[in-house]
Amino acid sequence: MKIVFAICLFLSTSFAWAAEPHAAMQTESAVVEGKALEVLNVEGFTYLRLDTQQGEVWAAVIKGQVKKGDRVTLNDVSVMNDFESKTLKRKFDRILFGNLVGTNRGAAKPSALGSSFTVMPPRVPAPKLEVISDAPVAKATGANAKTVAEVVTNGSKLKGKTVVVRGRVVKYNADIMGKNWVHLQDGSGSEADGSNDILVTTISTTNVGEVVTATGVVQTDKDFTAGYAYKVLIEGAKLK
Repeated sequence: MKIVFAICLFLSTSFAWAAEPHAAMQTESAVVEGKALEVLNVEGFTYLRLDTQQGEVWAAVIKGQVKKGDRVTLNDVSVMNDFESKTLKRKFDRILFGNLVGTNRGAAKPSALGSSFTVMPPRVPAPKLEVISDAPVAKATGANAKTVAEVVTNGSKLKGKTVVVRGRVVKYNADIMGKNWVHLQDGSGSEADGSNDILVTTISTTNVGEVVTATGVVQTDKDFTAGYAYKVLIEGAKLK
């Protein structure tokens, strides 16, 4: 029997951190402008120490062409408290996340966040409810075929190896850092320890509820910063 359950999907192609945050984030549709005093580039992201009319503040955007001294404009700004970047090996008491919409060398304009970066209660869009079956999915065939649980629990042994996993798409976030982020489940493993779900990155497209076969390389302990940290995942997969 198929058991129906509702999954809240927050799909955003322009704001990657809404996908899977590890810390509480409060969101306000706002704009911040300031001069870049410091620029730190890591895989997929750019961290900026900005001089704004409200004082200095750290911000992070999807990796962009920003130089020290540039004046930048961010929109769709959110504030996260007590954010830790494992890549930078540092913790930020408060950091802004947003979309980089412009760089220039003109004078900074007042920030729409106000004099103290006041954050209003988060305005969360109504979730989209998807009806998804939790019926077991038949394991792929072939020498490299694995279940979701086999990949998750044997990640260190499988690191760098190609595997083939067949599963149902339970979550799909498109076009984040140039990839589509797909979560697969096949009925194996346990929700309690997370062995029932595997993340797959791919340029292939799919839809929630579809059963797909993913062929890709197992990687472990990947930290993309901004809440994207995984003990085990499958990268560069092809879906069919």
